[in-house]
Amino acid sequence: MPKRKTPSHRIAVIPGDGIGKEVVPEGIRVLNAAGRRFGFKFAWEMLPWGCGYFNATGRMMPADGLDILRGFEAIFLGAVGAPGVADHVSLWGLLIPIRRAFRQYVNLRPVRSMRGVTSPLRRVAPGGIDFYVVRENNEGEYSNVGGMMYAGTEQEFVVQESVFSRHGMERIMRFSFELARKREKKRVTSATKSNGIVFTMPYWDETFARISREYPDIKTEQFHIDALAALFVQHPERFDVVVASNLFGDILSDLGPAVAGGLGIAPSANLNPERDYPSTFEPVHGSAPDIAGRGIANPVGQILSGAMMLHHLGHPEAAAAVEKAVEETLGDKGIKTQDLGGTASTQGVGKTVAELVAESK
Repeated sequence: MPKRKTPSHRIAVIPGDGIGKEVVPEGIRVLNAAGRRFGFKFAWEMLPWGCGYFNATGRMMPADGLDILRGFEAIFLGAVGAPGVADHVSLWGLLIPIRRAFRQYVNLRPVRSMRGVTSPLRRVAPGGIDFYVVRENNEGEYSNVGGMMYAGTEQEFVVQESVFSRHGMERIMRFSFELARKREKKRVTSATKSNGIVFTMPYWDETFARISREYPDIKTEQFHIDALAALFVQHPERFDVVVASNLFGDILSDLGPAVAGGLGIAPSANLNPERDYPSTFEPVHGSAPDIAGRGIANPVGQILSGAMMLHHLGHPEAAAAVEKAVEETLGDKGIKTQDLGGTASTQGVGKTVAELVAESK
């Protein structure tokens, strides 16, 4: 009988800037350990794109960058941003073109309290917070429709248009309901602001109500974004799946991890659910230039983003082993970086998680 070939996944790696270059190697270390333990491997290809590339070439990625990425199964991204490069330049030069060209219309961010991570909310126990923020990732408030008129005069003004399409709203809402069907609470919460935003948000509400009728088994609720942000702090345990527009989802998906214990532990995925294009997996945190190069950055967000990638690639057991190893590292062993009150180095945390994954049963 011929020997069975070991599955191999071809992954593009963009460490990016700042601490991205420090946490990405630890994510790869852990994923390689998972592959050895569960019988698959990775073919990593490093791409030196980001603000450093911009300073050298005037572009965040090469002109054929999207064509290069198209052939990979997934993209493992660190962080983008550096002093001297405007945020809108770095974002619109790399991340947004990837998200839109590859129809990564779902930004999925799990929010979970873990052992070894202290929430700023004194009553929250490990596991007490466990929900997803599902952010529409391709349209909404983050459009490039608009412009400036009468520049340099007293009449100068700018216009920024929001784009809410029926197709775009329906697909992100259906994704949220399908996700809720797989979970215990089976509840979807919609973020809105239809009392103040007169066209787009009532349209969002009408679409949510219509789509919810397709899922009679799922409980629904909606809150204005200001009240919802307050509830994230007051009663985060009530939430299950929260669906929001691009801007509202961006805000909520940072607030959620902050309430659970910090952005350093927060993973995310930019998904093309149909798998016609590669999806991107990256931590929620930024490039943190103030601590870059010191070896103290928290790699947990990057490592857990890798676990999300394992789920996407069809290795749920390996993903669960990574998640378990992270909690054992932070909780049982107390090995944590400074942002979580520990003294461990970036590499120390990554090495411990990888060793626990290798030993997992």
